[in-house]
Amino acid sequence: MFKRMKSITAYAKQKAAEAREKEAGTKILYTLTNHLTDAADIRDIAGIATNAIGKMLNSNVGCLWLDANGKQEQIAANFADGMEFYDWPINGRETTLGIIRVPQKAAKTMSESQTRMLHAMIESTALAMDRFRAIEQRIKFNEEIAQERFRGNLLRSISHDLRTPLSGIIGTSEMLLNMTAEDDPRYLLMAGIHKDANWLHSLVENILSLTRLQDGKLVLNKQEEAAEEVVGAAIRHISRHYPEHEIAVSVPEELLLVPMDAKLIRQVLINLLDNAIKHTTLEDEIRVAVTEDTEKNCAVFSVRDGGEGIAASELPNIFQMFYTSRVKHSDAQPGIGLGLPICDAVVKAHGGSIEAHNRSNGPGVEFIFTLPLEVKEHAAI
Repeated sequence: MFKRMKSITAYAKQKAAEAREKEAGTKILYTLTNHLTDAADIRDIAGIATNAIGKMLNSNVGCLWLDANGKQEQIAANFADGMEFYDWPINGRETTLGIIRVPQKAAKTMSESQTRMLHAMIESTALAMDRFRAIEQRIKFNEEIAQERFRGNLLRSISHDLRTPLSGIIGTSEMLLNMTAEDDPRYLLMAGIHKDANWLHSLVENILSLTRLQDGKLVLNKQEEAAEEVVGAAIRHISRHYPEHEIAVSVPEELLLVPMDAKLIRQVLINLLDNAIKHTTLEDEIRVAVTEDTEKNCAVFSVRDGGEGIAASELPNIFQMFYTSRVKHSDAQPGIGLGLPICDAVVKAHGGSIEAHNRSNGPGVEFIFTLPLEVKEHAAI
């Protein structure tokens, strides 16, 4: 009887101790959750977590995590040299955010209740870290949107302000050129003004196209157009500004009708031809070709030149905004890296693709873009 009473007393004491331990853990978890809500940053969250977990386990606890730039940060406890640890991951919604580091001695003596409490505390820490990361990303995203909007408005305003005087300069310089003999010393001066004004006008048009693309205001007006006519219009435009360059053309003998916004595709061809002229001499070949790919049911446009080519390291970047090649012909007009990104956006808006590669059968670069030959109607919902 005495032995049975003793075992009952021991059991009662054990349950009381477990209840006290559970109550203490619940209080620590409640305090942790409240403090995490007021945390200022990830370091603060890690500090609050290690203090709370250390208090629950009555042990030094450490925490390691990665900052927004991927750099490892840590809150290290006063661990003795050579001490071994158990690590518990802090798992976020998408990735592991860090680890809680507990000395092996303390980890091995953890009760079942403490283990459950540790997991609950780590989960609360992960939620707090996730929430803070989400806030950081939202702030960064909003800042980027504001910067893009400001940049777009600035570019649009400047471009509109430049458009009118540039048109006047182009018209006046062209009129003076027609009134001046080519052997007149002033002819070359006016020709230079006319050429630079045309380049600036082309740049302004590209900037305006860019802002419309970014704002989603560039609406496609697709109609079936003769590929030969669109190519011819682009070449006529380029030839007016660069009459000294010869451009070879290859188009199908039969009429090839392609669903497209003719104005935009004409601009794509102008940008590609302008890019080819910038990187070639008068002796280098420039050729535009159009073919029909019956297997893929698309029209294939290509613009190739016989210039210096593009460095292999630069090829993956040439369609990025504001990227300019480091290699240029000595007489090349400077650019700001808008022409090719606009080509990329316009072609993809048509459902096509665009690529560039150095020619295998000689010097130079070939740009190839495709346009689907059928307009795919969206099914009614």
